[in-house]
Amino acid sequence: MRIIRGIPAARGIAIGPVYLYTPLAIEIQYCQIEDPAKEWKRLQSAIQTASHELHLAHEQAQEKIGDSEAAIFEAHLEMLDDPELLDLARNMIEDQRINAETAFNNAAETYASAIEAMEDEYFRARGADIRDVKKRVLRILLGLEDNPFASLNTPSIILAQDLTPSDTIALDKSLVLGFCTASGGSTSHTAILARGLGLPAIVGAGNDILAIPGDSQVILDGQSGELTVDAGAATIEKYRQKQLSAIQSQEAAVKKARQPAITRDGKQVEVVANIGSVEEARKAMELGAEGVGLLRTEFLYLREERLPDEEEQYTAYCAILDSFGDYPVVLRTLDIGGDKEIPYLNIPTEMNSFLGLRAIRLCFQRPDLFKPQLRAVLRASAGRNLKLMFPMIATPAEVIKARQILEDCRNELQQEGISTSEKMEIGIMVEIPSAVMLADHFCKYVDFFSIGTNDLTQYTLAVDRTHPALSYLSSAFSPAVLRLVASLIETAHKYGKWVGMCGELAGEPAAIPILLGLGLDEFSMNAPMIPTIKEILRSLSANDCRTVAERALQMSDPEEVKAYIQKEYPITK
Repeated sequence: MRIIRGIPAARGIAIGPVYLYTPLAIEIQYCQIEDPAKEWKRLQSAIQTASHELHLAHEQAQEKIGDSEAAIFEAHLEMLDDPELLDLARNMIEDQRINAETAFNNAAETYASAIEAMEDEYFRARGADIRDVKKRVLRILLGLEDNPFASLNTPSIILAQDLTPSDTIALDKSLVLGFCTASGGSTSHTAILARGLGLPAIVGAGNDILAIPGDSQVILDGQSGELTVDAGAATIEKYRQKQLSAIQSQEAAVKKARQPAITRDGKQVEVVANIGSVEEARKAMELGAEGVGLLRTEFLYLREERLPDEEEQYTAYCAILDSFGDYPVVLRTLDIGGDKEIPYLNIPTEMNSFLGLRAIRLCFQRPDLFKPQLRAVLRASAGRNLKLMFPMIATPAEVIKARQILEDCRNELQQEGISTSEKMEIGIMVEIPSAVMLADHFCKYVDFFSIGTNDLTQYTLAVDRTHPALSYLSSAFSPAVLRLVASLIETAHKYGKWVGMCGELAGEPAAIPILLGLGLDEFSMNAPMIPTIKEILRSLSANDCRTVAERALQMSDPEEVKAYIQKEYPITK
């Protein structure tokens, strides 16, 4: 028996035979052509077919996993329609008089290589997306079959060098138990899709997995990131029991999902959802969400290659708010930049986009983005339980400025005879350490705080959270991050303000005893985790967790914190 360790990408356990995925071999033959116009027409036809396929993949992803993850394929459509890429391919056909396959392959490789040379890890990772698009177009040009798993006929664990988003969304869940890739990171599009599909997954496990014989039985643990090869009967049985226990626990939790999360000593905790569409709102309600802790409004800007107008935004916000009735919905204003780009906005490329013109900073410079959204929010707030949150806030002056623009919009609407809520709560997303350090000053201008632990970890530890080689550093369990969380909650409560958390830590089982002990008021997470987190909260004593949290804050290492919690509370494993 041997264990291969990779990067955890999607929770769950899979046990079964391996299926070594070999990507479709695409061989391109270079040739000179006589008629460039005819060859360009061939390429245009292939691109049109690829566009149709991507639209179908987008619809399939929406149906299987929701709008947020399906946006990956919208990004692929934008790449396919990129004028720089198409102009480069066309110029090669016309100037070098080469065939469409060679021209598009060379143009896409040039484009991908340029992106991979960038310093920002997120953009480097997008090179894989360009190659996915390239592969699709070349397959169509060459008339090859589109069935990457044609020989898969037994439920198996997929092993691959990598899986493209197109490969991943095509997986038949009845035949795929989970997958492990040699390359990739936990923030890759493939990992995101795996989580949405509910498939256990490991990424970045190294090329050793490609040498595993096809008749091997393996155990894939998507939480620990361990792939166990040729385990003995006792080990397999242990994991089968662990797998069965997890399934039974999840089923039991789902049955009780609509019940409130009340701790053993009587404290009721608010458990809400992070969502990015009307469809996700309905799913969250079914899974027991008591409102929305983070409504990502970016989905409206990804639907088409144009800005959504005020009326479109108003209609979408009302639909989501109405689906939650009296439950609260925290809406975050546009959070674009960093690792979230919208090409048609023409935001200048920056050396370090995570520290640059993003979120509220961009909105201040682009009133054409900000004011229509604020007007739509104010209109939707009338008679509804809507709370507004500004992202990427570093100084109290930014809140003052944002609130002034909001009041200007309110005055405009009142002059137009349009009603708005006069009691809408205003808060900020806490992602920057300065917001914690100045929390007492922020309390003068906000009603609540919501902690974004993904970025707070990144800015506290000076680590790119999308960098696969630095995943060992990027842990929200770092006592440095936990101390910031504790400090913010203590200050906010002193001034009578409530604190939520919409970062991934709020949906991490091992973090729940600490966050409960620190006094977190609201836990917001991706909807599928709600039943599990509610069940964990019901098993805990808030009073006992205070002692646990205090001890965790005295530790120096995130792994020490996790080991301590899992020893004290095995249910969180």
